[in-house]
Amino acid sequence: MPALSISHFFILSPRGDSIINQNFRHDTATNAPEIFFRKAKFWKGEAPPIFLNDGLTYVNLKRNGLWFVLVSNRNISPSFGVELLNRMCSVIKDYCGILNEEAIRKNFILIIELLGEIIDFGYVQGLSTELLKTYVFSEPMMVEQSSKMPSFNLKDNKTISSSAVQKPISLSERKSTKNEIFVDIIEDLNVTFQPDGRVANMEIDGRIQMKSYLSGNPDLVVGLNQDLAIGKAGNLYGSVVMDDCNFHECVNLSEFEYDRVLQFNPPDGEFVVMNYRITKEIVPPFRIQPFMEDAGPGRVALIIKVLSFAVLTADVSPSLVRTLTQVRCELPDSNYAGNVTVKCPMPKSILGCTCDLGAGVTGQQTDYSQSTKLLTWTIKRFEGGQEQFLRAHMSLPPQAMQAPERTRKEMGPITMNFEVPMFNASGLNIRFLKITERSKSYNPHRWVRYVTRSSSYVCRL
Repeated sequence: MPALSISHFFILSPRGDSIINQNFRHDTATNAPEIFFRKAKFWKGEAPPIFLNDGLTYVNLKRNGLWFVLVSNRNISPSFGVELLNRMCSVIKDYCGILNEEAIRKNFILIIELLGEIIDFGYVQGLSTELLKTYVFSEPMMVEQSSKMPSFNLKDNKTISSSAVQKPISLSERKSTKNEIFVDIIEDLNVTFQPDGRVANMEIDGRIQMKSYLSGNPDLVVGLNQDLAIGKAGNLYGSVVMDDCNFHECVNLSEFEYDRVLQFNPPDGEFVVMNYRITKEIVPPFRIQPFMEDAGPGRVALIIKVLSFAVLTADVSPSLVRTLTQVRCELPDSNYAGNVTVKCPMPKSILGCTCDLGAGVTGQQTDYSQSTKLLTWTIKRFEGGQEQFLRAHMSLPPQAMQAPERTRKEMGPITMNFEVPMFNASGLNIRFLKITERSKSYNPHRWVRYVTRSSSYVCRL
């Protein structure tokens, strides 16, 4: 049991300031936050989630630029420490509405009260948002957050901003509180492309996430695709085939086997109803194909082209004479991708790089860092059915041109980051969302959102 005790917990800002600092057992140094920040800041590369220093175990988690850190003088279980930090972040987010520096500073007293109920003398007592409501009485202070996604006008009352879900759980019954429930289907794509544009491997990590603000604690019934199949037995054309899945403990699966219906009583706060994994190859939202072309003595041109609904042909030369990277967008015209970032590491021997986006291009920018040899292309909003391209001219020394294969190996891989709202790659859908409340006057708002994001979207060169 002593191996599960926590001595110290603190939250650090990106600058290293201590926002929250709780020493539960007083058996560690009071300057532990400063020691951790120095070690993490000057670590070669990313600091590991767990490391030892002067006999102390540091377990850390980075969320929205903030460091959440546990310290123990015991050899605690790594999985225990990481899971504890994840759940503590979820509880703080439930009570503050959003997890950022401003929200934590404004709700300092609330978070201290939460920590006093979660951990007693270093031992975890409970991490249930619903149970903690019985013992925590401080009211949260609302913090507004501007979305990073491109904004657009909402023309009807059937659509609300995605920030509407970022509000704290109600600690007291308020007449102004709306009866609302938010359901998110979030899918993270892991895709690797061959140099000729073929998919080497693909995996979708998805989850159905929910946050309930319903009064009366009613039961919910959620219907999924009727042609949903789990395992190898469901390889049918047009069906959603999952390799495996798991459910929250509150879910009743009595009707899931035949009708694909989930029944449950939602707990307070944000929780994951279902996790699933799909490895069946589908049409990726973007397809990447790299090429190179000779731009004269000592110069090589790298072209990154983004297309929609175009059939591309690839001609990859084994020598470092021609380079052209094409990225095809498979999104429908009604969808768009936001926060699109394409990155490509350049050869170590590169002397310089200049970029050309073409005439009249807006909402895009390029950046090349000579110190890190990294080329970055960002597109604020990429509409479906459009075509964009980037041409980058690289200057190389003569010895690099004489050894093209070695220079080519130093380039890449090309990585892509994006987020596509109201689109899911797997085809999993919410058929219906019923709330079992007999009162006719009880008419809550049901909000469903689909988000597809890149987790690891890589093309080899």
